[in-house]
Amino acid sequence: MAQISPNAINVNDPTLITLVNKLQDVFTTVGVQNPIDLPQIVVVGSQSSGKSSVLENIVGRDFLPRGTGIVTRRPLLLQLINRPATKPEINGTGQGLAPDGQAPAESKAIKTTDKESNVDEWGEFLHIPGQKYHDFNKIREEIVRETESKTGRNSGISPAPINLRIYSPNVLTLTLVDLPGLTKVPVGDQPRDIERQIRDMVLKYITKSNAIILAVTAANTDLANSDGLKLAREVDPEGQRTIGVLTKVDLMDDGTDVVDILAGRIIPLRLGYVPVVNRGQRDIETKRPISYALEHEKNFFENHKAYRNKSSYCGTPYLARKLNLILMMHIKQTLPEIKARIQSSLSKYRQELDQLGDSLLGNSSNVVLNMITEFSNEYRTVLEGNNQELSSIELSGGARISFVFHELYSNGVKAVDPFDQVKDIDIRTILVNSSGSSPALFVGTTAFELIVKQQIKRLEEPSLKCVSLVYDELIRILGGLLTKPAFRRYPALKEKFHQVVVSFFKRAMDPTNKLVKDLVSMEACYVNTGHPDFINGTRAMAIVHERYHAAKPTQVDPKTGKPLPPAVPPRSASPSIDADASGFFGSFFASKNKKRMAAMEPPPPTLKASGTLSDKETQEVEVIKLLITSYFGIVRRTMIDMVPKAIMLALVALSKDEMQRELLENMYKTEELDELLKESEYTVRRRKECQQMVESLKKASEIVNQVQ
Repeated sequence: MAQISPNAINVNDPTLITLVNKLQDVFTTVGVQNPIDLPQIVVVGSQSSGKSSVLENIVGRDFLPRGTGIVTRRPLLLQLINRPATKPEINGTGQGLAPDGQAPAESKAIKTTDKESNVDEWGEFLHIPGQKYHDFNKIREEIVRETESKTGRNSGISPAPINLRIYSPNVLTLTLVDLPGLTKVPVGDQPRDIERQIRDMVLKYITKSNAIILAVTAANTDLANSDGLKLAREVDPEGQRTIGVLTKVDLMDDGTDVVDILAGRIIPLRLGYVPVVNRGQRDIETKRPISYALEHEKNFFENHKAYRNKSSYCGTPYLARKLNLILMMHIKQTLPEIKARIQSSLSKYRQELDQLGDSLLGNSSNVVLNMITEFSNEYRTVLEGNNQELSSIELSGGARISFVFHELYSNGVKAVDPFDQVKDIDIRTILVNSSGSSPALFVGTTAFELIVKQQIKRLEEPSLKCVSLVYDELIRILGGLLTKPAFRRYPALKEKFHQVVVSFFKRAMDPTNKLVKDLVSMEACYVNTGHPDFINGTRAMAIVHERYHAAKPTQVDPKTGKPLPPAVPPRSASPSIDADASGFFGSFFASKNKKRMAAMEPPPPTLKASGTLSDKETQEVEVIKLLITSYFGIVRRTMIDMVPKAIMLALVALSKDEMQRELLENMYKTEELDELLKESEYTVRRRKECQQMVESLKKASEIVNQVQ
């Protein structure tokens, strides 16, 4: 068991604990959350563990609310401050104090005066500065009243702490945080999730690394089932900053004691355990004074066979001295870290305050003019890639527009296949239609131009999609620029910027789309078969002829081994009706019998090509496809080159060059400036919070710098 000598109190330096008290007060008085993890002792335990009795014994006064259910419903930040008495006094814990606050070397069991008021003892609440409560019953009433002001009269809880400071010559300088008792099952009008609420509140306090956990457990219950110790072990599994308090030791069964627990053989804690004896419920109801309870406690340990050899390490007086020393030593260890945290937080809040800026006191027109100029310059640099905040992780600004041009649009245009919608049989139909009433002797150019123009028009959709994607990127750039602190400060101005710039972009979209459509129309309007990269008809026919004959096997004379000339059909042979069945209209007549064919019925309303292509038709189709492939490739390359140029001219470059003029024309109006520069509620509130935090941290820095 970690023990502290009963006479070790001579190292008590109350100025260190007082320093922490001052730091707590600094942040509480200004109503801001304490950003510094200050050393403090946090009291945890179940509702029936005797927490309130332990605290009252340490103070030596009845001052805490009592009753059934949850009595402590808000954290109570209890600051005990030793002060010299106007005449010799006796410590309420049974330990005499010298005028300088130091305790004598030996404990003397002298009964204190238990009158309700004492001129040397009083309490003060931080929420009622300057008012002294000499009557401790009034302190209890104020705790109840202040609790109900936040939680109402039901059994709800609130995380807002109550700060109570008690000045007395009968206490040791100490800071304790009393939390609501842990409970399992909601009772009466308690919230259904009361267990979770209390657990979360307790964890919020004891999770902090600078918190000393005072786990209160009734000795007449199984230590393994202690709610306080269970929760403490979750955040402090090694027991490095937990001290155990065993209450109700006098209520244990005959023949049982807590010696094994004190020796650390059950659940070891580095700071050990302290057994105490509190007043019973009957003593409280009959208003038996605490001085009597302290005397009874002293006699119990001195006369009990299991504890009398260690009685000086038992009881409330020893617990108070031990907590005082532990807290003081802990503050000494953490003081350098506290100083560093204060300086770090001060720098952080000063930086945020600089970003929020001062309240607008100057010329509003100058502010708007400067913001327009700065926005226009930043917009230009983001597009050009000259901004200082270039990312090494992702593309941004103009680089994303380049990606749209050279990856998305280029691949989108290349993915347009001119033959995924036009099949060979369709080409044959167009060829037949273009030849009119006389079968064509040569491949007609009309079919080629008709098909290639249809396919060129298909490039309009991806080209307009490219315009839309670039517009989206400009909106993305705008959104990024409007996240600057200056725009968060003035929401009306931010909204106006967004409205004007988006309207500017939308107006530029119509001429941009028209220019892109015109590029596609120009290509579809005139097919330049004289383009140097275009394969001409003669070359196309030669290529197809060469491919066609290379694919057919050559007949060889078996005697001479020489190629045979192509077979010529006999001149005298008359072609049969069935011989023409493989032509364009072959299948139409193939299904007719000779009798119906002789009747020459009129053609059907819809006459479609069917059947297989003849060798001649196959070669004609291949020639057309070769010409289309060649010319469509030329047009694709042209569009991939020209559409980005058109978008840059009509949209991107225009917005870059005309942005400042557009903003000035639509925003620099005197009658609107004051309204535009109205700060957001968040900015006003956050500036005030940062100012309060900076002031608090400056005071805190001054306080800690007083200690060497």
